[in-house]
Amino acid sequence: MSKSLTIARRELGTYFNSPIAYIVITVFLLFSGFMFFSQLFLENNADLRPFFGWAPLALTFFAPAITMRLLAEERGQGTFELLATLPLTDWQVVLGKFLGAAALLGVALGLTLAYPITVSSFGQLDKGPVIGGYLGLLLMGGSYLAIGLLASSWTRSQIVAFILAWGISFSLFILGRLAVLAPKVLQPFLEFISLDTHFQSIARGVVDTRDLLYYGSLILGCLTAATYSLESRKWR
Repeated sequence: MSKSLTIARRELGTYFNSPIAYIVITVFLLFSGFMFFSQLFLENNADLRPFFGWAPLALTFFAPAITMRLLAEERGQGTFELLATLPLTDWQVVLGKFLGAAALLGVALGLTLAYPITVSSFGQLDKGPVIGGYLGLLLMGGSYLAIGLLASSWTRSQIVAFILAWGISFSLFILGRLAVLAPKVLQPFLEFISLDTHFQSIARGVVDTRDLLYYGSLILGCLTAATYSLESRKWR
């Protein structure tokens, strides 16, 4: 675990030593801030529902943007071979890069705490849905990151990695909202595999073990698949 944490610190430092972190976080805050403050000032409604309504969609772009380089860049520049000579397993590399990206996600979401603080200044804040909403965003964002890391392990192109990660993430997000259009026999299945369905459940302030298991299984499954994807290079 210590080796993975070392890689995580390295990745987090790389983000903030380049424009990547600042650009992505700024765009995310501008988008989410617009949704929140437009509700607050234009409609005179101090409510976090617009933020929690649009943030999951924004994360489908945010997460791939910060994961697309994690493995694709290493392979494209040939630096992964150098990394492979170190006393590290592929799992430690994948986990470390995931934790570094997750730390950046945590920073971005942490900056949005200004929104519930603002709402609390206008009146009593219902803390249950707020805590649930942020927990849901962390779990959903972590799932997007794991998907992005897997996509980054498939290619040497960062652009291709971004497109693949966004396509998979957006599909898993939108399935739950389109389930009503599907045959009734398929609706429960589509709702179950949808990231948004499980997020909506947690965002109501109800933390169900099934939702936690869903996100945990998805994250672990993607990270494991990314590890096998890296190991497969040895047989090519």
